[in-house]
Amino acid sequence: MRKQKKRTILERVPVQDYAAEGKSLSRVDGKVIFIEGAVPGDVVDVMITKSKSDWAEGHAVHIHQYATDRVTPFCEHFGICGGCQWQMLPYDKQLQYKQKQVTDNLTRIGRIPLPAIAPIIGADNTRYYRNKMEYTFATRKFIPAEAFRQLKEDGIDPNTLPGAGGFHVRGFFDKVVEIDSCHLQEEPTNLIRKAAVQFVKDRGLPFYDIRQHQGWLRNMFVRNSTIGELMVNVVLGYEDREQREALLEMLLQSFPQITTLLYTINTKKNDSLTDLEPQVYSGKGYIHEKLEDFVFKISPKSFFQTNTRQAEKLYTITRDFAGLTGRETVYDLYCGTGSIGIFVSKAAGKVVGVEVVADAIEDAKENAALNGLAHTAFFAGDVIDICDDTFFATHGRPDVVITDPPRAGMHEQLVRKLLDIAAPTVVYVSCNPATQARDLALLHEKYDVTNIQPVDMFPHTLHIENVVQLKLRQV
Repeated sequence: MRKQKKRTILERVPVQDYAAEGKSLSRVDGKVIFIEGAVPGDVVDVMITKSKSDWAEGHAVHIHQYATDRVTPFCEHFGICGGCQWQMLPYDKQLQYKQKQVTDNLTRIGRIPLPAIAPIIGADNTRYYRNKMEYTFATRKFIPAEAFRQLKEDGIDPNTLPGAGGFHVRGFFDKVVEIDSCHLQEEPTNLIRKAAVQFVKDRGLPFYDIRQHQGWLRNMFVRNSTIGELMVNVVLGYEDREQREALLEMLLQSFPQITTLLYTINTKKNDSLTDLEPQVYSGKGYIHEKLEDFVFKISPKSFFQTNTRQAEKLYTITRDFAGLTGRETVYDLYCGTGSIGIFVSKAAGKVVGVEVVADAIEDAKENAALNGLAHTAFFAGDVIDICDDTFFATHGRPDVVITDPPRAGMHEQLVRKLLDIAAPTVVYVSCNPATQARDLALLHEKYDVTNIQPVDMFPHTLHIENVVQLKLRQV
C-alpha cells in the first residue's frame, strides 16, 4: 500500500485579503497561502493540500478568531451544503470582494488600458431569487463527523439510514446533504422535494445509487416564474408506470400551484438531460417568463438566466452599452434561446442570433414569434463557420456584436473572427472575469475598452457577471 503523506498544518494564520473564486489569502514566511473556508480578518489553522516553492493552497480546519465583519449565516446547512459560500459575510462586503475580483482579473490578466470600473450593481433580493433549482436524491446521505460518531455510539450504522433529497456535498459525487429549507427559491420548492422523499420512503422504493447506477428517484427540477407559473420535472432511474403515476398524482393533488408537471426516464450513468426527452404528464410542458414587456417560453431543457430580476438589470446594461438608435444590425453570439437579442430588439434595426445548440435556436425562434418580432433571425451553428461573406451579404454586417459565452470564454478562433468582422461596437457579457480578461487582451489588437459594469446575479456565492463595452479603434 502507498503510504499517505502527512498533511502540514499552519497554526494561527491571520487571513489578510481576498484572493478570488471564494478563496482568501495570507503570507507566511514570504509564501502566499490561498485559503478556503476563511475570510479576511479571521485567524485560522490551515491544512495545506498543495505546496509549491512560492505559494500553497489549503483550507481552514479551525478558526481561533472570527473577523469582525462576519455575520451569522441564515441557513442551517451553511458549511455542509456546497452552495452559498459567503453567507457569513454581510452583503455589502460580498459586493466589495466581487468588485475586487473583477478589478484584479481585468488588470492582472488583461494588462490593457481600462476605464474606471463602475460600482457593482447588487441585487434587491438576496434570498429566494432563483427561478430554477435542481435537487438530487441519493441512497447515501452525508452525515457530519460528530453526528456520525454519535450514531455509532448509539449502536446505529449510519450507512443503513434511508436516502435523502437535497444537494451534492462539495467534494462527494455520491452523497447528498439532506436539506430541510433552502433559501434560494420561494416555496413550495422545499415542500415539493420533501413530499417526493416521503412518498419514496413510505412505499419502500429505492433512491438512486450513483455508485451502483441503480435506483428509482433520481433528480427533480423546479422552475418558477415571476408571473406565477411553476414547472416540475421528476427524473427517474427506470420506468415503473404504476409508482410513477402515483407519485405524479400525489404532487398534483398536494401542490395545485404546479402548472406543468413532467417526468424524464434517465437510465444513463450521467445526469445530463441534453439527449433525453422529458414527457408531459400535466399542463403545457413549459412555462412563461417576462423580462420587461417581453414574454419568453421556457421549456424543461431551455437555458434562461436563473435570477429573473437581476437578468433585467444585466440586459438593460447590455442594451445601454450597445448604444442603439433603431437602425443598427445587432449580432447576438452565443444567443441561447434569444433572450438578450430579443431584449434589445426594440432599439435595433435587425437582430441576428447565432448559437451552436440547435434546440436553443428553435426556442429563440418561438420566443421571437411570441413577441411579434419580424426583424429577428436565428441560426444554429458555429459562428466561425456561419459568418462568412455570403452570410453578411444576406443579413448585413453587424454594427454591434453582443457576445455572452460560457465560463470558458470565447475560443481564440472566434476572437480572431470578431477582429476580422470589425464591428464598431462589441458588448461582452461574461460570467467569468478571468476568461473575459484573457479575451479582452486579444481584442485589444483593434478595440479599446470603454465601459465596465459588474453585476451581482448570485448573492451569497462567489460568482459574478461583468459587462464590457468595446469600441473599434479609429485608425
